[in-house]
Amino acid sequence: MAAILLQTVDWLFVIDNMGLLLGGTVVTIALTVASILLGFVVGFPAGAIEVYGSDRARRVVEQVGVVLRGTPLLVIIMILYFGLSISSSAFVTATIALGLRSAAYQSQIFRGALQSVDDGQLEAARAVAMSRFEAIRHVVVPQALRRSVPGFQNEFTIVLKDTSIAIVIGIGELLTTGQNLYEGGQSTAALEIFLAVSLVYFVLTFATNRSLDRLSDYYAVPEGTT
Repeated sequence: MAAILLQTVDWLFVIDNMGLLLGGTVVTIALTVASILLGFVVGFPAGAIEVYGSDRARRVVEQVGVVLRGTPLLVIIMILYFGLSISSSAFVTATIALGLRSAAYQSQIFRGALQSVDDGQLEAARAVAMSRFEAIRHVVVPQALRRSVPGFQNEFTIVLKDTSIAIVIGIGELLTTGQNLYEGGQSTAALEIFLAVSLVYFVLTFATNRSLDRLSDYYAVPEGTT
C-alpha cells in the first residue's frame, strides 16, 4: 500500500512539473529544427560537389565528411564549446555541432539522390539548349530532393534524439530538464520522470515520422511503366 501511495505521489510530481518538461520540449524542437536547417544548407551543396564538383573540391568535401561522421558528437560539442569557444551561447554551439554532424550525413543522402537521377535526363536537358548548371538545377535537383525525403526522415529522427547530448553543456532541453527535476531533491520520482521524458521523445519521433511519410508519398517521383 505504501509503495502504491509513493508511486502516486511521484506521478503527481511529474504532472505538477509538466510545464517545465514542455518548456524543455520546446528547446529540443528548436534545437532540432535549427540543426536540421544548418545541416541542409551545408549538406546539400556538399552532396552536389561530390557528384558534380572538381576532383580537388570533391576530395576536400569527402575528407571533411569522413572526419565529421567518424567523430563522436559528444567530442564535437566539447571541442566547439570548451576548446574553440566559438560562441558564448550553449544553444548556438550545440546547433553548430549538431548541424555540421548532420550535414556530413545529409551530404551522403543528397549525393545518392542526385546520382539516382538517370544521366539521360541531364543529356536531354542539354540537348534543348540548357546549360549544365540549368539542367542540374531545373531537371536533376527537383527530382533528387523528392527522392531524398526517406533518408532525410531518418536523419531528422536521429538529430531529434541526439539533442539530448547537449546536456553536457547545460542546455535546458528535455533530458536536462528531467534530470534537473530529479537531482533537485524535490522528489524520488526518477523512474517516472524519465518515463515521461521517454514518452515525449516517442511522441515527437512518431509524429515526425508520420508527417514525413505523408510528405514522401505526396512528393514521390512517379515510376515509369513498362
